[in-house]
Amino acid sequence: MVELRKRKAQASVSAPTHAAAKKSKPAPKPKENDTKNQTSAQTVPQVDNIIDLEGFGGEIETNDGTKTSLKKLVDDSTSGVVLFTYPKASTPGCTKQACLFRDNHKHLTSTGLSIYGLSADSTKANTTFKTKQKLSYPLLCDSNATLIGAIGLKKSPKGTTRGVFVVDKKGKVLLREAGGPDATVDAVEKLVAQGAKEDTQDADTSEAK
Repeated sequence: MVELRKRKAQASVSAPTHAAAKKSKPAPKPKENDTKNQTSAQTVPQVDNIIDLEGFGGEIETNDGTKTSLKKLVDDSTSGVVLFTYPKASTPGCTKQACLFRDNHKHLTSTGLSIYGLSADSTKANTTFKTKQKLSYPLLCDSNATLIGAIGLKKSPKGTTRGVFVVDKKGKVLLREAGGPDATVDAVEKLVAQGAKEDTQDADTSEAK
C-alpha cells in the first residue's frame, strides 16, 4: 500500500513539469526583412527635382486609344507638359475643372506648355467627356494609375486626387500640388505668368548686350 501511494505522488509531480516545458517553447521571431521590404515605395518627385523621363509612370493612352508615355508627350511639346488630374470624367467638379482649362487654353499654352487631362477612366468615358465638353486638348487614360501614382496624386487604396503636375523639357518638376478646379488652373496661370516674365527679362538682357 505504501509503494502504491509513492508511485501516484511521483506521477502527479511529473505532469506539471511536462506542461511547463510546453509553455516555455520560444515563439518564432519575425523576419526583419519583411518590415524593410514594405518601405520600398517609389519616391514622389517634388518641385525643382529632375526626373528621369525614360519609363517614368509607365505606358498610358490617349482617349482615342493611342499608346504614349510622359517622355513622348514632353518630347513632342515646345517647353513642357501640364497634367491636371481628375477623379472621374463627366462629374460636376471634373467638368468644371476641364472646362476651365479649355476656356483658358490659349493663355495657358502661350509659353509652349502642352496641356493634358489625366484620369483612370476608360478611353470610352474620356472620349465622351472630351466630345461633350468640346475640350481643346487630349485626355489621357491611366487605367492602372501608374503615372497618377508616380506623380503622387493616387489615393490609397484606389482613386485619383484632383491636382496638377508640370514638368519641363529637361525633366525638371515646375509644379506639383493637389487642389480644386479653380486652384489647379490658377497654379498653372501663375507659372505661365512667371515664365513669360522671365522670357521678357532674358530678351531685354540680350538686347542690352
